[in-house]
Amino acid sequence: MPRTILVTGGAGFIGSHTCVELLRVGHEVVVLDDHSNSCPEVLERVAKTAGRPVAAAHVADVRDRRALDEVFDRHPIDAVIHFAAKKAVGESVRIPVTYYDINVGGTTTLVSAMHDHGVHRLVFSSSCSIYGNATTVPLTEDSPAAPTNPYATTKWTCERILADLCRHVPEMRVLALRYFNPAGAHPDGELGEDPRGVPNNIMPFLTQIAVGRRDELSVFGDDYPTPDGTGIRDYLHVMDVADGHRAALDHIDDEPGMRVLNLGTGRGASVLDLVTVFEEVTGRPIPYRVTARRPGDVAELVADPTKAMAHWGWTARRDLAAMCRDAWNFQQRNPYGYAP
Repeated sequence: MPRTILVTGGAGFIGSHTCVELLRVGHEVVVLDDHSNSCPEVLERVAKTAGRPVAAAHVADVRDRRALDEVFDRHPIDAVIHFAAKKAVGESVRIPVTYYDINVGGTTTLVSAMHDHGVHRLVFSSSCSIYGNATTVPLTEDSPAAPTNPYATTKWTCERILADLCRHVPEMRVLALRYFNPAGAHPDGELGEDPRGVPNNIMPFLTQIAVGRRDELSVFGDDYPTPDGTGIRDYLHVMDVADGHRAALDHIDDEPGMRVLNLGTGRGASVLDLVTVFEEVTGRPIPYRVTARRPGDVAELVADPTKAMAHWGWTARRDLAAMCRDAWNFQQRNPYGYAP
């Protein structure tokens, strides 16, 4: 059933692709984004890709309660998807207080505004980093939380706050999606990952090297207990992530309270595996240099995605080659990202 969905951080990498998917299936979308790590032009591209625009776009910080009240007063919001947060592991180690302020403070301000305006459906953008240094993989939703950096701790803290909220507010429905490493771009090349400054994620670093904007990739450590010594991650196409949020909205009323689901492929790839696939897909060499481990990183994070399949019929449909191909297509079409 079509609903009006507020998407915080809707102009960001995952947010923009999710907006396209929501518009595609008939929802009305209201975006709130402060553009601290996104570009306003993205929403024009969302409209082009989806065939229709978002209903409204508000430029504001998710911690701004007055701005949130205005959004809820002006639009008949049925549910919220909350992406707006800082997300870089290494940066969070350097500026932990900022991460707690934005990620935790933004979430509590948002749910307070939701509750006061009678909105009780929330899809929360969580993270596999919550699992930390896992002793066994793949990781199920019941694997113990053991965050190793402030970013992961903020996500785990938000989950605990939301779970407690659901215990005290019976009408609340929360789905926390712990997705693994989103990568790729929309296949049409209009939307992709365009971080400001030096990328914190590996895929845009690879594409920027391939297009000539950067010289080499820094591989943070080759002494992990993995087959080639580099970290292993479960890379997930951003279009599959967007589809996971669409599915979450479809099923948010299935049960009351707080639920947690992994979104992943169940297949891990090391940093060097990813470099090899990227070179094969693009035909571009990727020079790299091994450096020291990055504080807060762990050896391996791979999802067990069977719960999402069993409950929703959701499964990741795109492989690592598709992620590389679509990310490279976006970079070729937009050598300097969304900049004119």
